[in-house]
Amino acid sequence: MNNISYLMLRLAIGLSMFGHGLVRLPKLSGFSKWMVKSFEGSMLPEIIVVPFSYALPVLELCVGLLLLIGLFTRQAILLGALIMLMLIFGTTLIENWAILPSQLFHVVFFAVLMNYIEDNSWALDLKLK
Repeated sequence: MNNISYLMLRLAIGLSMFGHGLVRLPKLSGFSKWMVKSFEGSMLPEIIVVPFSYALPVLELCVGLLLLIGLFTRQAILLGALIMLMLIFGTTLIENWAILPSQLFHVVFFAVLMNYIEDNSWALDLKLK
């Protein structure tokens, strides 16, 4: 992979994560209620779903921002992948198979970014070294 290709992938997944968090933050309470309702019939107790539903948009926004500016890129990739893995687990518990491909696609992006992290040349990480 070359530096420009890496940048395009990093910006794409960064914008996706940032956008997810950005649109959910202003309606955080409503988003949380929607998520709790989605998990009513699942084996996950509300005591787990509620804190996760409030943390998710903040984490998405932070991961997205870090990827967009290329700061703490390795950590942001790992956190982003972990978020997606948790979402995949939840998605399977509620059997929402329609959104599963999107989440899997995000994990692929994170895996590719991690695999080619040495091509991350347009990033604030380099300024910190």
